[in-house]
Amino acid sequence: MPVSRPARDRCREFLGVGDGIRYLFPAAARGGGAGFFFVVTDDQISVLTTGGLGREKPKSVWGTYPRESRIGPVRPGEGVFEFDGSYFEIDDQYVPVVNAADAEAFEPDSLPRDPLPDL
Repeated sequence: MPVSRPARDRCREFLGVGDGIRYLFPAAARGGGAGFFFVVTDDQISVLTTGGLGREKPKSVWGTYPRESRIGPVRPGEGVFEFDGSYFEIDDQYVPVVNAADAEAFEPDSLPRDPLPDL
């Protein structure tokens, strides 16, 4: 299921003016606990925490990283990845989002061409 509009709008509040969201996906601390949103813009990766009780409302910025930071790889079948020394879990449906975000930063030639670049 995609990230809800209210959650997306709330994540946008933590970004700078004019920063557009390129990729957004929810994650959880491995083994349970706090929830997170990874928000990828053109310039940075912001990791927002939701705290331990809710998973839909980001409450604070956990960390901000250069866009050149690699998010994955995600362990196949586990939905686990390491980022900045911490382990996170994601639902299988978000693995392609992580892969696309990393490909855009590190292997841009591997992405398909935009079929409608003028839109």
